[in-house]
Amino acid sequence: MSEPNSFISHLIELRSRILKALLSVLVVFVPLAFFAQDLYHLLATPLLNAMPDNSQMIATDVAAPFFAPFKLTLVLAFFLAIPFVLYQIWGFIAPGLYRNEKKLIAPLLLSSTLLFYAGIAFAYFVVFPVIFAFFAGIEITGVAFTTDISSYLNFVLKLFFAFGLAFEIPVAIILMCWAGITDAATLRAKRPFVIVGVFVVGMLLTPPDVISQSLLAIPMWFLFEVGVIIGSLYSRKTEEKEEHQEVS
Repeated sequence: MSEPNSFISHLIELRSRILKALLSVLVVFVPLAFFAQDLYHLLATPLLNAMPDNSQMIATDVAAPFFAPFKLTLVLAFFLAIPFVLYQIWGFIAPGLYRNEKKLIAPLLLSSTLLFYAGIAFAYFVVFPVIFAFFAGIEITGVAFTTDISSYLNFVLKLFFAFGLAFEIPVAIILMCWAGITDAATLRAKRPFVIVGVFVVGMLLTPPDVISQSLLAIPMWFLFEVGVIIGSLYSRKTEEKEEHQEVS
């Protein structure tokens, strides 16, 4: 096959896999749309539990009670369809990988999905109750504690993405060690800078309070250490393999 035809065939396959990925999101979204209101109430539960008695959330936009739950449902559908989306990505790039690369990438795609879900779960079950209780406990004379449903949704989605991406640190470290960009020894030497860096990231990605910043920074630090350990094991195996090849 000539090079132009090969390029066109790759584009056709890419389009096909993108359409399949979008279709998977749609397939998940349609049944969830019937439970959009219930899903939003579930998302709002951590805040509702922290709000003072006889207080409630508000909608400052006429269409917000309709669009906010459906926006949440669409994002949730994407989250749930991530395994199939990653499968389509894997199916597109796998033919161009070597055998040893396939052995590494496939587990990383699975682990990255699980870590992303773990980050979201950590935010919902651990971080939200703490920070919402903190915010609700701040009393200002003449100011009632009420929250717009659209603003709340945007706020929690940002935290979901922040914690989901933060939990991908081990995968990023393993990939860097595998690509030869860095190694475990170098990362250990830069640990003080990493500690400062994770707290800076926590400050930028979370609300301006020490609690939420620490709740993001400390897991990032822990995941960095996990990534360094796994990266060192992989580097050691690579070195042993190279030494074995040199001897033989």
